[in-house]
Amino acid sequence: MKTILELLRGGLVVSCQAPAESPLHRAEVIAAMAEAALLNGAVGVRIDSPDHIQAVRAGSDRPIIGLWKQVIPPSAVYITPQFHHAAAVAQAGGDIIAIDATDRPRPGDETLADLIQQIHDRLGKPVMADIDTLDNALKAIDAGADCVGTTLFGYTAATQTEAPPGLALLQDLVQQCSVPVICEGGIASPAQARQALDLGAYAVVVGTAITGIDSLVKGYVETLT
Repeated sequence: MKTILELLRGGLVVSCQAPAESPLHRAEVIAAMAEAALLNGAVGVRIDSPDHIQAVRAGSDRPIIGLWKQVIPPSAVYITPQFHHAAAVAQAGGDIIAIDATDRPRPGDETLADLIQQIHDRLGKPVMADIDTLDNALKAIDAGADCVGTTLFGYTAATQTEAPPGLALLQDLVQQCSVPVICEGGIASPAQARQALDLGAYAVVVGTAITGIDSLVKGYVETLT
């Protein structure tokens, strides 16, 4: 588990995802995005859903941070919320399982610690805890998370008045966390990615600024009309 994380150290992970309604939301398109990212120096990719993970894995042995976004009302937790989602991600070829590790109510009876332990014991995979606050990062580490990411900063009730990237949060995490800290969310330029590494991030995940064609085009159109 440690070896996979070491492959990410100091590098760029590209999140290759697309909205469900987008024509880009096809396994072969996501796989092509991932291939392009890896050919141009990315150390790994972050991929959503078993089908897309399987398509990326078929063409590469490089590290995949896998997740499965599933909405299970009334819970607001949607990033790999339960063990059977994590198992599907692992079976598809995910190397690191990303999960929501905020303090929001979880669907079903599994606690965060239960989920992490099952991923370790039954799947043999490391866990990336997607968090929003320092407190939740520390709780996730206590529960057994192998690394933490700033993924959900700005996207929960506790942080909704904040805008990613959470560089101040990143600094606090680097100082107080005993596991690798990955900066993810809101990185909009190579300079910001460099800044995150300089602040102590173990690796940087960039999505929209590289692969978010839908939202990027909308932004241009809204500004021009």
